[in-house]
Amino acid sequence: MKELTTYERMKRVFERREPDRIPFIDTPWAATLERWRKEGMPEKMDWRLFFGTDLVEGIGVDNSPRYDTVVIEETDEYKIFKTSWGATLKDFKHSATVPEFLDFTVTSREKWEDAKKRMTPSTDRVNWKHLKENYKEWRKDGRWITGAFWFGFDVSHSWMVGTEQFLIWLVEDPELCMDIFNTYLELDIAMFEKIWDDGYRFDSISWPDDMGFKGKQFFSVDMYRELLKPYHKKAVDWAHAKGIKAQLHSCGDVNPFIPEFIDIGIDSLNPIEVKAGMDPLVIKEKYGDKLVLHGGTNAVNWPKHDVIINEIKRIVPGLKQNGGYIFASDHSIPSDVSLEKMREIVRTVKEVGAY
Repeated sequence: MKELTTYERMKRVFERREPDRIPFIDTPWAATLERWRKEGMPEKMDWRLFFGTDLVEGIGVDNSPRYDTVVIEETDEYKIFKTSWGATLKDFKHSATVPEFLDFTVTSREKWEDAKKRMTPSTDRVNWKHLKENYKEWRKDGRWITGAFWFGFDVSHSWMVGTEQFLIWLVEDPELCMDIFNTYLELDIAMFEKIWDDGYRFDSISWPDDMGFKGKQFFSVDMYRELLKPYHKKAVDWAHAKGIKAQLHSCGDVNPFIPEFIDIGIDSLNPIEVKAGMDPLVIKEKYGDKLVLHGGTNAVNWPKHDVIINEIKRIVPGLKQNGGYIFASDHSIPSDVSLEKMREIVRTVKEVGAY
């Protein structure tokens, strides 16, 4: 088979047809890119073009309450700042790690009502200039384009309210939580309808909604069904009405939720977090005819070069059977993976993942 574009490859994956090889779609930390550039990758070169991995582009919108962003403190090592979601973060500049969340603005129903008033659709929530400059090339190159939604538990607890407070609200004030879910989703839909109507087509929607951690979930399946599943379904239904796919990213152990995801028509699940308790081969066997799997290689093992190479050779042959698999780590590419080791990982994936 001739070499396919990413769009052609992904289309076959979702149709459960065998492409030329499995797609390789992952994300390195900023610190990982910093290392690779020091080791010889050209400064301004797209890392995906450098390694020959697949090309996925995201169209994003600003769905925040648009609080003023303020830098509070900055050093060579970190920056403390307030985001447009009202969260105060400490972001470490040279480390492959998530920011530290220090404080939040939306800590009561009254403060949520203030935030909600700020979350109204407007054309300046879209970077139209970026779309006009890049969209035609994306299509010409055969890239897969996704609409980057952001709603649900993840953005609500981690970026706006704080985990402890939001978990309390799920029990004590579920209507408030559902209002937050719906407000974010309605803003996303309004903005992506505008993008679509302006002629910018995308092939899927995707959204991050981490609902688990190591061996556990943040809430029960019953709570998911009652409070959050209706909004996931609403997003999936919107995508399917457009004839496009719906891709969910949910870190942690979300095994109990998988039948619920399938029930509402989610097309793809990422990242299949091995270190949290997700076994990609078991999930493939149980649900591989209904759900495209994306991820499933333990990010902890990536720096252990022989271990990750053996892991790829062990799991990819089973995961690629009958299509429906996209290769990636189960989080992000760590900064202790060298340029040369990354080259070998890519070579191995392409060899083992060929059809």
